[in-house]
Amino acid sequence: MPQKGGLEDAIAANSAISDIIGNQGRLTYRGIDIHELAQHSSFEETTYLLWHGTLPGAPALQRFTHAFASVRALPEPVLTMMRDFPRDATPMNALRTALSALAFYDRTAPDRSPAASAARAMRVTAQLATIVAAYEQIRRGRHPVPPESEGSHAQNFMRMLSGAEADPLVVRAMDLALILHADHELNASTFAARVTAATLADLYAAMVAAVSALSGPLHGGATEQVMTMLHTVGEPSKAAAYVEERLAAQEKIPGFGHRVYRTEDPRATHLRDMSRRLGEHVDNLRWYEISRAVEEAVMARRQLYPNVDFYSASCYFTMGIPVDLFPTIFAVSRVAGWCAHVMEQYADNRLIRPRAQYVGPQNVRYLPLDRRAQAAS
Repeated sequence: MPQKGGLEDAIAANSAISDIIGNQGRLTYRGIDIHELAQHSSFEETTYLLWHGTLPGAPALQRFTHAFASVRALPEPVLTMMRDFPRDATPMNALRTALSALAFYDRTAPDRSPAASAARAMRVTAQLATIVAAYEQIRRGRHPVPPESEGSHAQNFMRMLSGAEADPLVVRAMDLALILHADHELNASTFAARVTAATLADLYAAMVAAVSALSGPLHGGATEQVMTMLHTVGEPSKAAAYVEERLAAQEKIPGFGHRVYRTEDPRATHLRDMSRRLGEHVDNLRWYEISRAVEEAVMARRQLYPNVDFYSASCYFTMGIPVDLFPTIFAVSRVAGWCAHVMEQYADNRLIRPRAQYVGPQNVRYLPLDRRAQAAS
């Protein structure tokens, strides 16, 4: 009998980076519960944890944060190339292309030693955020905002993205989103990165593979679909009818359900609260309230829990981030996890080569060309 497709529940790698206990709704990074990291950590500290396996002491965190901030700037030729991108290029396509171009300016790219890989991971993680922010400015006909070599990653990213210093709550919301999205075991983009790294391709190739996988609507594009839905619903009182109509048509509700979790996605717990806090802060709870109404309607009819994408949408929109940038925000965070997995793959590499369950015809004889037309007729 053919096995179920999609590699569901198949073990493809040993990893010590993150763990999902789906029936309990738990996610851990290096054994630390995501709830603790969301409440107490920062993206820089979380990234250190993912890459090095333990939380840093104060001096180590200070050195790491300083080094991380010092490599944010892009090579000038990459910025020049980005200025020639079509203004209607999607942000994910722009990111994929600019990220690939970074390899031109790294003479150490083939060096897969732990030290070289760690230094490269730091540059790529810092510079990916600069690419996203720079392209947002370029496509609006403005000059990119240069990165600063101080301040948190979230603060610097929001400043480059908007062109002004961001509100502290917005910075906190971005830092939280970066922590929550930083890794999630062998999701599609991470698996793509590990498969690529397993061929001993360089880190840039693995990152481009990851971004390519993330660009699909069933992965990084899901948050965009949620925001489109919230606009369609329009107001909380229309949520129940919208959900009923979609379910009656056997259509999925964006942002609900998960291949791994059997209860609430723990990341959604924090983003729900942040969506409310942001709405209260700007005196506009509309998007939070529509989201809550949709969630209640879905729970009443299907007992489906929201996933990380659902409340990310209202958070990002309230923060003033354009909807088509939502998938790139995912990449700004997940690149930390991608790099962790690539370094782990390099450290104990084996080519990833699964098999397919063949379901086609058997024992077919080759038919000479002069007999095929007869057979077809």
